[in-house]
Amino acid sequence: MSDRERVEVLSRDLIGGAQPGRELPNNCAFNGRIIMDKNGLARRSVLSGGLAMGALAALGGPALAQSDQIRWIVGYPPGGATDAIARLLAGPVSNKLGKTIIIDNRPGAGSAIGATALAQSAGDGRTVGSADDGTLIINPVAYGNLQYDPQRDFRPVSIYAQINLLLAVGKNQPFNTAQEFLEHARTAADPVPYASPSIGTPLHLAMERLARAADVKLEHIPYRGMAPALNDVLAGVVPSIVIDYTTAREMVATGELKALATFSAARLPAVPDVPTFDEVGVTGFAAGAWQSMIVPASTPDDIVAQLSEAIAFALEDETVKTRYADLGIGMPEATGPEAFWTRWQQDKDIVQPLIRDLGIQLDG
Repeated sequence: MSDRERVEVLSRDLIGGAQPGRELPNNCAFNGRIIMDKNGLARRSVLSGGLAMGALAALGGPALAQSDQIRWIVGYPPGGATDAIARLLAGPVSNKLGKTIIIDNRPGAGSAIGATALAQSAGDGRTVGSADDGTLIINPVAYGNLQYDPQRDFRPVSIYAQINLLLAVGKNQPFNTAQEFLEHARTAADPVPYASPSIGTPLHLAMERLARAADVKLEHIPYRGMAPALNDVLAGVVPSIVIDYTTAREMVATGELKALATFSAARLPAVPDVPTFDEVGVTGFAAGAWQSMIVPASTPDDIVAQLSEAIAFALEDETVKTRYADLGIGMPEATGPEAFWTRWQQDKDIVQPLIRDLGIQLDG
């Protein structure tokens, strides 16, 4: 399967019905089941109940009353997982809040371009943004010339997705259990190579945390994206990979990949036979990634509260819950600004010292 085909499959699976080969416009409005591009041309929605953000029905306040649209900035390209999850949520959020959502893709620099655009936006509730661990925790340490400060420029609204990670190996590798893999990595003369989609990503850092927690020797092989990393693991070029379950699920189901352990604190319902690292002897270890909504720092409390309520409403939508379960995307343990802030600060205290210790600099 080519890199493009893998991206198309992932996008189609996430948003539940995208047509292969059809590109989404960079700016599109979600309202019901119609996608409008910036030239006003109607397209059938690729969502089928989709992954994105919707609108704000009961957002009180004069600023919101002046517009029936909300721009949702996504710092990654159309068709990727972050964009797709945003589009999945868009329908029910839009229904709850009664406003059209404009998905504004601003990819580049590990979501920093999109985050900078959000930081420069007015805090009137008409511009929101997606953020992940990279946006809020990794970028401020890894990029020396970042044009935004997460804690100065943003307010948390809600975490809306937990991204579950797996340690997996190619089908022809000799490891059949996580215990076998870890024992080999602990005793072998040379570090065991593992692939990741890039240096400094939450996946890379999760694996580095595992190496320290399990006292094993691993060698990071970074790629430019998950597709080439996965291709090399399937071809036997690299023995192992840290990968999100959503991307890995078809290869795990067909046996092309052997899932050895999940980084989550509990087993995933989608793959109940795959143990956690805690269960295989790495006591108390868990790691993962998350996705969330943020707004400019000047956004008033009432707007933040109503956006948070809309996200909570979307996460109760049966279509969203079904797609999350099918794809192994975790629901957040709690929604809302306070829970988000707590998780943000906890992960920051763990991850930022690790980035400094590894000497990761992404802008030279």
